[in-house]
Amino acid sequence: MLKVNRIFYSIQGESTYAGLRCVFIRLTGCNLRCSYCDTQYAWEEGETVSLDDIMRQVDDYECRLVEITGGEPLLQPASVQLADQLIKSGYQVLIETNGSMDIGQLPDGAIRIMDIKCPDSGEEKKNNWANLDLLNPKDEIKFVISSLDDYRWAKYVIQKNVLSGFCTIHFAPAAGVLEPSHLAQWILEDNLDVRFHLQMHKMIWPDEGQER
Repeated sequence: MLKVNRIFYSIQGESTYAGLRCVFIRLTGCNLRCSYCDTQYAWEEGETVSLDDIMRQVDDYECRLVEITGGEPLLQPASVQLADQLIKSGYQVLIETNGSMDIGQLPDGAIRIMDIKCPDSGEEKKNNWANLDLLNPKDEIKFVISSLDDYRWAKYVIQKNVLSGFCTIHFAPAAGVLEPSHLAQWILEDNLDVRFHLQMHKMIWPDEGQER
């Protein structure tokens, strides 16, 4: 059983899979309280649903790309079983995780999209740095940047841990906090090998909030 905030079908708005049809399984609960969080409703709201019921709902959408997100999905141990069951059923599975939990428990077939929390998030100390050794080239890293200080910190993390060229690294401006053009300019000035990232779903449906 899992506590589920919502299961919905939309356009993938983040990561290298942006623009593709995707079924989202948003699980309830998060152990972080980032300053820019746009899914606070998922901290507590949700209903308990069996894995079989989740699979049936996913099957109804006839879409082979599925993302398990939150909140923080790895707070619920059964999320690992769900990912494994989806993979064995032929789905391509993305796991969006805040980087504070052990990603090594996830099945090999899952693609981990892992945040590294910058200082302005207020949750920098919760980063589980051991996760960096568990990433593989098909996984992705995301930094949400709120300021020039955040940008410089993220650049230092990349250099210190020799992450450039290993897997895809996303730099995203914190919505409503940092002007996107500022982040784009910093990346260009430094010739930084990262992918500039905007939340596509918010551009498609600007009046509908985080999701559709």
